[in-house]
Amino acid sequence: MLPCFSAGPPSRATALHLVSRGDFDGWRQRHSEHDSWLAHCAWRADPGSFVFLPAAGDEPPSVLASAADVEPTWALGGLPLALPEGLYAVAGDSPLAGEARLGWALGAYRFDRYKAPHRAPAALVVPQDESRETQALAAAVYLARDLINTPAEDMGPAQLCAAARGVAERFGAAVEVIEGDALLQRGYPTIHLVGRASPRAPALIDLRWGDPAAPLVTLVGKGVCFDTGGLHIKGHDGMQEMKKDMAGAAIVLGLAQALMATGTPLRLRVLIPAVDNAIAGDAMRPRDVVRTRSGKTVEIGFTDAEGRLVLCDALSEACAEQPALVIDVATLTGSAKATLGSEVQALFCDDDALAASLVHESFEVGDPVWRLPLWRPYRKRLDSPIADFGNVAKGLFADAIVAALYLQEFVPRSQPWMHLDVMGMNPLPRPGRPEGGEATGLLALYRLLRRRWAAAGAPS
Repeated sequence: MLPCFSAGPPSRATALHLVSRGDFDGWRQRHSEHDSWLAHCAWRADPGSFVFLPAAGDEPPSVLASAADVEPTWALGGLPLALPEGLYAVAGDSPLAGEARLGWALGAYRFDRYKAPHRAPAALVVPQDESRETQALAAAVYLARDLINTPAEDMGPAQLCAAARGVAERFGAAVEVIEGDALLQRGYPTIHLVGRASPRAPALIDLRWGDPAAPLVTLVGKGVCFDTGGLHIKGHDGMQEMKKDMAGAAIVLGLAQALMATGTPLRLRVLIPAVDNAIAGDAMRPRDVVRTRSGKTVEIGFTDAEGRLVLCDALSEACAEQPALVIDVATLTGSAKATLGSEVQALFCDDDALAASLVHESFEVGDPVWRLPLWRPYRKRLDSPIADFGNVAKGLFADAIVAALYLQEFVPRSQPWMHLDVMGMNPLPRPGRPEGGEATGLLALYRLLRRRWAAAGAPS
């Protein structure tokens, strides 16, 4: 069980009463024994705040808290590190949904690899049989956050491969890693092209799990462990957060872990191209042409548009098996965050019903995505005079759409496919979502896949 949860008896815990600002006056009337104390403290049930209540009659001291004024998932996300250390149990008159328990767990997260935390999170009493899915999801988000937060010195292609092997071992999955020049021999030239300049060999991670008779869902995650921009080198500000350019890989690996941990009746395949986009004598050059795994040729117009290059070979392989669904997740463009900001992720999908389902589930779980158009008239902006197309558009606008159109070139029209262009981090802290690496899109995708394919009686 996670440190922020306990299956211990509620009698040993401090009672935690939850109240909304709108119901605060009614709560005071129902608990008049605390009215004078609350008036003395001038506590107003501001969202996210709490107040200690002294013992009254036979009742021991307790805490009254007002949930944060956000989506239900994150309502209690600020409490684990705001309340004093100890064990808390939600009082009987304050129902707590599973989403709020998840928010509590995610609000207790700290990245402590290099710096010991100054305190432990407050722990919440939860029923053992009701917390399995919550703990599985929290562990999946923790995994993704840990991978994204780890500096590139300690999170290169080899370490990302090791993380995938660790997940595979825990859940009995099979994993294959194609590394270095073997990528050329096995037909992944664009992954090799992007990663060949780094002393840390590029790789393709291929993880498989599940019943061969179950529907196949293939997840593809961008694993650029550090992106210098290549010969089109990034400036200082652009390079500051490039350790997070493997967030797509971290998110699909965490998503796969959650699906496996909850016994979702799927056949999963996870493909992660893991590379550094580095600068050396053999770095890819502007105006080079690469023949991709699909056979289509691509002219390199911009070496800092490397994510779509590593993804296109992985997508070709993903679609070769004609899965029930292909999903790719990537920190692909600055255009997506310029359009939607850091809190909403960009979705591209030609299937109206599938896209609507994900958008609905994302808002239900407080992990919002918003659909942007795969606007085909923009495809001509990828035209090249010497190759089938280029990796960047002529012109400065709508790069997120053009990048999605580039990826669509490697996905057959009959193949169900979703592309998420994600932030992969929280630039500022919010309840349940500390500053740093974030599994943006993971909760939404998990909810979609579970609701679409979870069989009756599957563990949850």
